[in-house]
Amino acid sequence: MTWSIVARDPATGHFGVAVASRFFAVGGIVPHVRGRVGAVATQAFVNPTYGPDALRLLEAGAPPELIVPIFTGRDDGHPNRQFHMIDAQGRNVAFTGANCVDWAGHLVADGVSVAGNMLEGPAVVANTLRAYQTAMDKPLAERLLIAMQAGEDAGGDKRGRQSACLVTYRDQDYAWLDIRADDHADPLAELRRLYAVAQERYMHVAETMATRENPHGMTDRSHIDAKIALLEAERIAAGRPTASFMANK
Repeated sequence: MTWSIVARDPATGHFGVAVASRFFAVGGIVPHVRGRVGAVATQAFVNPTYGPDALRLLEAGAPPELIVPIFTGRDDGHPNRQFHMIDAQGRNVAFTGANCVDWAGHLVADGVSVAGNMLEGPAVVANTLRAYQTAMDKPLAERLLIAMQAGEDAGGDKRGRQSACLVTYRDQDYAWLDIRADDHADPLAELRRLYAVAQERYMHVAETMATRENPHGMTDRSHIDAKIALLEAERIAAGRPTASFMANK
């Protein structure tokens, strides 16, 4: 019902997952990520226990390739499952069950994997991976959006479009960015709009948030407020409209 990309940025160690499907709210069940630990996507006839269980195993030091037989050995439904993951060391693995609906398959490369089922064809996965690898000069979130659009342009989910999600983590237990289009005629376009909205204010405010290393966060946000005001003035001067619906109210 889905295709997704799971990646670890080699320069920063940050994780990202993007997913799209002809299924409602796919972002609520497919991606599972924890900073400094790993990222997982569980899909097809989805088993939602795979995500949190895989993260626990990764945190305990289990290599991804050993998690596959653990899951398939305990789950009689594994021929209908698909999942892929990467750990903090960049080790990754993917599994596509024999009973996943065609077209179904996966590709695993250095620091990234793509997997999908119920797709228009293998080009969806191949083009998603290729687009990601050719956009390594872009920020991780943009790279993932570019990759998913390439998969959509290759046919995407053969049943059509409904929902999509993009989530990135830095080195904390909370998401750096988590945006979703749960029921939309063009969910990837909506993700791009939401990402543009995030650049206007949200991502700058996120820089003030507390971390493990700094539990206070940034208590004086005047610098961030000044930066947001400057960017807003530059946008207005250039005649660029805001991406936000609410900013126009």
